[in-house]
Amino acid sequence: MATIHKITGQKQDVRQADNDHPASILAIDIGGSKVKILVTGQTEPRKTSSGKGLTPAGMVEAVRELAQGWDYEAVSIGYPGMVGAHGPRSEPANLGPGWVGFDFAAAFGLPVRIINDAAMQALGSYEGGRMLFLGLGTALGSTLIADHVIIPLELGQLFYKDGAQLGDLLGARGLKRLGQKSWCRIVEEVVPMLMSALLADYVVLGGGNGKKLKQLPAGVRLGNNLTAFRGGFRLWHLKDVPTLLIDDHHYYANQAPVE
Repeated sequence: MATIHKITGQKQDVRQADNDHPASILAIDIGGSKVKILVTGQTEPRKTSSGKGLTPAGMVEAVRELAQGWDYEAVSIGYPGMVGAHGPRSEPANLGPGWVGFDFAAAFGLPVRIINDAAMQALGSYEGGRMLFLGLGTALGSTLIADHVIIPLELGQLFYKDGAQLGDLLGARGLKRLGQKSWCRIVEEVVPMLMSALLADYVVLGGGNGKKLKQLPAGVRLGNNLTAFRGGFRLWHLKDVPTLLIDDHHYYANQAPVE
């Protein structure tokens, strides 16, 4: 069955197709504090620090060094920001500048597929039906997958009590400011509300801070540490994903899957 998948913030069909795909993929999960990588066939991720000074060129250099000894034919990137048909559409809040317009394929010398980091983790967690993914990390990442269609969300923009935004409360800064007990109470209150509002069959909590919850609401489970990488590998099984090719300049091949 053909698929429809556009990493532009629009609906994305994630049903697998029978098109050819690379045998070995390097998946990169970019976070506000860490960059983690894993290649097809390996089980132990490698990581390095990120932070406010990390530029895209610096990320590529660090990843190439981290990945020494690994062979890969293509790259998947989970990016902590909005992604469009030509890559990042906005600069990340917790990293350095220069991400919008950067030629990742030229830098790696390989085909690259880029998707929002929460969407990549959601893709790796999906088990059918309507799934809400919430990433409790540096910020609040959110994605809904409804019957194999990815719908990137920005639930961190929603307001909670006293005008506070969910992203400020449920991210790492909120955890530090509120303390673990109060932060957990808010998570336990908000997650079932979002699950109900979005008619989700189940919720997956990703990000390192999800482990701080002592009790999970009904229908909620924690994501696995390898979830983001599984999503990065799955990304190359999808047809019609915009792909930055090494012989194109800031252009994504939207017409057909990579051969």
